[in-house]
Amino acid sequence: MAASSVNPFLSDSDEESDRKMGRNKDAGTPGPAVPEHSPPSLLLSPQQEPGYGSGSGAGVVKAAEAQRVPLDSIAAQLLRDQYILTALEFHTELQEAGRELPRLRDYFSNPGNFERQMSTPPKDLAPVPGQLNRAGSISTLDSLDFARYSDDGNRETDERLAVLEFELRKAKETIQSLRANLTQAAAFTESDVPLQERKNYKSSPEIQEAVKPLEKRALNFLVNEYLLKINYKLTSITFSDENDDQDFELWDDVGLNIPKPPDLLQMYREYGSHATSSKEMIDVAVGVDPKDLEVLPYDKELAALQQPQPQEAKTVQELQDQLNILNNEKLLLASQIRQLKSEIEIFKQHNLTAAPESTMLPPATSEQVPQMRPMDSGEYLDVRSFENDSCHPEKEEVNSSCLTDTNIDSSIHSIDPSTVATLIPHDKKETKSTTDTSHETIQFNKPNRTLSPAFHQALLSFCRMATDSRLGVEVSRIADSEHSVMLMLGRCLPHIVPNVLLAKREELIPLILCTACLHPEPKERDQLLHILFNLIKRPDDEQRQMILTGCVAFARHVGPTRVEAELLPQCWEQINHKYPERRLLVAEACGALAPYLPKEIRSSLVLSMLQQMLTEDKADLVREAVIKSLGIIMAYIDDSDKYLQGFELQMSALSDPSERVINATHQVFLPAFAAWTTELGKLQSHLIPTLLNNIEKIIRDGEHGLDEHKLHLHLSAMQSLIPPLFALVLKNAPFASKAKLQGEVPQIEVTRFPRPASPLQDVATIIGSREQLSVLLQLYDNQLEHEGTTGWDNLLWVVNQLLPHLIETVGNINVTSTSCVHDFSRYFWRLCRTFGKIFTNTKVKPQFQEILRLSEEAVDVSATAGNGVLTKATVPIYATGVLTCYNQEEDRKLLVGFLEDVMTTLSLSHASLDSLKAAFVELGANPAYHELLLTVLWYGVVHTSALVRCTAARMFELIVRGMNEALIDKRVAPALVTLSSDPEFSVRIATIPAFGTIMETVTQRELLERVKMQLASFLEDPQYHDQHSLYMEIIKTFGRVGPNAEPRFRDEFVLPNLHKLAISNNQQAIDTKRLDVAIQLFEAYSALSCCFISEELMVNHFLPGLKCLRIDMEHLSPEHEVILNSMIKECELKVENRTVQEPQSSMSIAASLVSEDTKTRFLNKMGQLSTSGAMLANVFQRKK
Repeated sequence: MAASSVNPFLSDSDEESDRKMGRNKDAGTPGPAVPEHSPPSLLLSPQQEPGYGSGSGAGVVKAAEAQRVPLDSIAAQLLRDQYILTALEFHTELQEAGRELPRLRDYFSNPGNFERQMSTPPKDLAPVPGQLNRAGSISTLDSLDFARYSDDGNRETDERLAVLEFELRKAKETIQSLRANLTQAAAFTESDVPLQERKNYKSSPEIQEAVKPLEKRALNFLVNEYLLKINYKLTSITFSDENDDQDFELWDDVGLNIPKPPDLLQMYREYGSHATSSKEMIDVAVGVDPKDLEVLPYDKELAALQQPQPQEAKTVQELQDQLNILNNEKLLLASQIRQLKSEIEIFKQHNLTAAPESTMLPPATSEQVPQMRPMDSGEYLDVRSFENDSCHPEKEEVNSSCLTDTNIDSSIHSIDPSTVATLIPHDKKETKSTTDTSHETIQFNKPNRTLSPAFHQALLSFCRMATDSRLGVEVSRIADSEHSVMLMLGRCLPHIVPNVLLAKREELIPLILCTACLHPEPKERDQLLHILFNLIKRPDDEQRQMILTGCVAFARHVGPTRVEAELLPQCWEQINHKYPERRLLVAEACGALAPYLPKEIRSSLVLSMLQQMLTEDKADLVREAVIKSLGIIMAYIDDSDKYLQGFELQMSALSDPSERVINATHQVFLPAFAAWTTELGKLQSHLIPTLLNNIEKIIRDGEHGLDEHKLHLHLSAMQSLIPPLFALVLKNAPFASKAKLQGEVPQIEVTRFPRPASPLQDVATIIGSREQLSVLLQLYDNQLEHEGTTGWDNLLWVVNQLLPHLIETVGNINVTSTSCVHDFSRYFWRLCRTFGKIFTNTKVKPQFQEILRLSEEAVDVSATAGNGVLTKATVPIYATGVLTCYNQEEDRKLLVGFLEDVMTTLSLSHASLDSLKAAFVELGANPAYHELLLTVLWYGVVHTSALVRCTAARMFELIVRGMNEALIDKRVAPALVTLSSDPEFSVRIATIPAFGTIMETVTQRELLERVKMQLASFLEDPQYHDQHSLYMEIIKTFGRVGPNAEPRFRDEFVLPNLHKLAISNNQQAIDTKRLDVAIQLFEAYSALSCCFISEELMVNHFLPGLKCLRIDMEHLSPEHEVILNSMIKECELKVENRTVQEPQSSMSIAASLVSEDTKTRFLNKMGQLSTSGAMLANVFQRKK
């Protein structure tokens, strides 16, 4: 790197003398060579005070004079004699004292002073100052590590290698940064400055020019340094974030070999104190010395200059044409003025004779100022031009206008302007009205004085006006037309926006948009729209809505071509912005602008942008907005080739991990895509069949593990497609042409359709209106009831293809999958409710009944014993999805009869009860069906077959959870007590799980006591002593309900009875029964070990029961014995720890805690009181 232009080794006087000598030496030489034997010139004796000495430097201070030695001379001497560390310490102390020297600052901030020379200099030459024994680096002296340059050569090599690698990386980073700076500097040309600003620079040199990239980086560094210096840290952080391409900790990041200027405070204090020497100024008014002019060859170059160029000739011709046009127009206006003058004279004569009072008019005291402005100049009213409103003899145009004005009679100005307007011909009045509609004639009172115009001008110059800055120029020129207003706003808004508070910047949106709409320059419009999208760093919901409203207004005003060319690029630039709020704005803007874009752009660029954001963006809110915008796009696409892309987007949205995105898909995207699919005729031919095939594949692949979440997403999509499917059926019905709004239309029942998830899923919205839908529904019901479905292709597809396919799919799902059964049940329920009761009774129920082979009258057991369909999911889905659609009396009777028939058939055929359990679980989740289910179970309680009664007893367990305690007390408990005294032991045993569930869920004391007595009778009655299945069921129930039951019931009943059962099991002679009971006991004890058990119960029942169980496991299941031993040791350890703890210690701990808490509360209370004695007395009163 090149050395600094400032010579650090010379004092100020040395530099002055050097300049006088003409600088004979080379510019790269640091300074005059100092002989090795010459002593330092500024050595101070110990007796001298610091700062005083007898230096021998050239022209600094004489030894005889006891003057203070300049600090700059000391610094120069230290640097010259290579006392680098001393100079550094001297520099540090001066910085701390606030007296920093520019020489030392420039020297230590220049990395070139510390780079290492690879070649060894000759011995006869003095060492070059500033070159230390170190590796080349971009670091300064602050980062030097002199310890690593020791005499240990081996270690120096290793360390130097690591340092060089680090410095190489830093150098590469610096090179990249410098390349970027140079690129920006090279790219910043005069063409980047707007045309109007360049005109301003040329016309007014005082106006500050546009800031260059290098200047911007330097100013940014100084501003940030100033903010940190005055402790504005938050402002500095915000400033650094807004200039994230600059490193504010390193001055070298600003540019190449740029010395750091003083800080802002120092520059401000020194502002105005810099006197510029007169020799550097040139007076433009004086003549130029002929000797300084370059003599041109007369022959060749003069001929070349005189030869006209084609471009110049063309320009001259154009100017001459314009001059001729203006002269003709001038002559025409002069003739019009003369004609008007004669007409006014005639009018004055008539007026004087007809109205004598007109003689009372005041004399002419005003002068009319003509409004002659060139149209191509932006039509500005420049306040500075009024200084020249007098007739200047220097300007030809003004001369001519003045001559014209003086020739016109002054009586013209005494006539009312409206009267003058009546004298103007019609075509001239039209021209005047179009040119001066917004500007009235401006008149200024002119004094009757004889002062010269030059005197007027000089006098007015004392009025101080700020016209030497950019803002002053804008203020001095007042726009008098829409065009010039737009130009002015385009120039001023970029300077206004950064100075407005972030919370109030949305107030600028109307101004920015209006200017962007009407501004004639495309580059300025692009800048304004860029400001709009970057107006707020992280816009919130309300601010985004305001910006979107403005974008839509802009799009309506300018049309699709400019929206595509100007707005869309702004969206594309911010598609990967680091702030999610900005990306959210882009996603919402794509949907809001969709109606105003060209149709080719909607289905290509915008669709691709949204697809990219849907697949790549990680923010849920952004993807949710993308889905909503995609829904809007789907309503404006008419390219059928994009259907498959839309279908892929739908499947991708349905598989999104975010619940927000999935909800937006169901509410917006799916209805919009279904509407487009309906228009294409692919709703019944592709969309629904594809989803149904995917559901079948999921069920088929789920034999070893069903993906319930994926199945739920597909079934939810199928539910969202039911309203558009029904709307398609109505629109293409045979009666569609007859559906006309005539007379009063009946209202649609509120419960006719399921509540839609969004307005787009409302059938009335899809059809067009509720009145039109009401007419269609009347004709629909009438058609189904009386005329049938002949020729109704869309409805026949639902009946003959969709329903059989769905019923077949239902028969293949696993009946034990509760969520799967629930999803299919909800789908059939919505389908039946949407298509109506007549459709359900005549089309849906017959198909299910045919497959289930059940009749309402009776059940032939022999015929249905082998009917495997009753064990499938068809039963619960038909019961909960079809039979519960309507809640009238006949519908409830049909549901009760179906459940009774299924319960009877499955019980008598010894088939699996999973399908019946699934139906009871699904119906039991709704309290409205509790009474109905109890009716079905009571039918089983009083049935003649013990198998049916046993099934009814087991079903009670499923519906007790969530049931009202009063209903349990009045209907469930009596039924269970009846079954518990049944002649068949299997029926009694089947009631035990239901009793356990009551103990787990009910809090009513009397009911719990009744259940406890019933369970105790099972354990104590001698007739049950040999009932192995009863013991198994009780132990299993105890293990299930024990942890959740009331602690009193667990301590007084469960644990003691488990202990008894463990003891009795030790005496069991049959090993298989003994092992079964032991395994159930092991499960029960494992579950109860997590509960809190008192020491007494632990010693008396829990531990003895575990030891009895260990005896069984030693002989029957050794693998369980290991676990039991660990459980026993853990319980014994708990008992020992509780016994070791002395009661006194526990009491002392508790007492200390209580006393500490009391003390704290008392002090807090006292601290809240004032010094009032009455309030202090209230502290010791007892609370009421």
